[in-house]
Amino acid sequence: MRQNDEHILENEYNKSLGIAKNHYENFPVVSMFLPKKLRKHVATIYRFARTADDFADEGDISASDRLKLLADYEEKFSKCMNNEFSDLFFETLKNTIDTFNLSSENFTKLLSAFRQDVSNSRFENFDEIINYCSRSADPVGRIMLELSDNRNSDAIYYSDKICSALQLTNFYQDITIDIKKNRIYIPLEELISFGLSENDFKMNSNQAKIQELIKFQVERAFEMFAEGRQILPMLKGLFRLQISAIISGGETILNSIRNIDYESFRSRPKLTKVDYIRILIKVI
Repeated sequence: MRQNDEHILENEYNKSLGIAKNHYENFPVVSMFLPKKLRKHVATIYRFARTADDFADEGDISASDRLKLLADYEEKFSKCMNNEFSDLFFETLKNTIDTFNLSSENFTKLLSAFRQDVSNSRFENFDEIINYCSRSADPVGRIMLELSDNRNSDAIYYSDKICSALQLTNFYQDITIDIKKNRIYIPLEELISFGLSENDFKMNSNQAKIQELIKFQVERAFEMFAEGRQILPMLKGLFRLQISAIISGGETILNSIRNIDYESFRSRPKLTKVDYIRILIKVI
């Protein structure tokens, strides 16, 4: 690659860094714990997922139009894997994939989850939820492991636990947002087992039962984080601190839901500056 071409791609990487830093997430995508050499690559992967997620979620367009945007986006990704680039972003993405020998399957799994967001907003049981998490969240953890050159099967197992727990935490944090989009990310059979109907959940009726339902979901997610923490001895350096901070961020959100007596169906808990400081101290 010529020096001028490298400069052009570096500018595109910097654009991805800007996008990652300017989007709100529970824990910064590009944090101080992330090894510097990985930051632009993580930002590029985040931009890939964020763009697809926006196609599935943002704006006021029909479901068919959303699916078309996602199909076009996946076609661009497929072409980029064959070194056919629709724009500079996909060229940087392919450069990242080649540099770290990343599996393309993790990227296509993410796209399949975004398509499901458009076409299906109900889950009969927890296995269906976990299947969704295996495509919407787990691939991100697997990509991060590949970025750190860790392809250990045990590490992958614990990474999946962490990522699924993070996805579940996001569901319980975003109940008020998802209901407005007519989405319920709690198994319908579990609503029924707690004596609730879908309409109760939408209308916030039988609130005591809803609190018990959310408590059950939160405690299960805590257990998944606890199991996932077994990955930490398998990680090294700043990357280990990054993952520890992400786990702590997820657990802090769950604790925030606990502290409001599981009433996240009334208001959305968020991490505060004090929370971030506590996480920083805990990790260090």
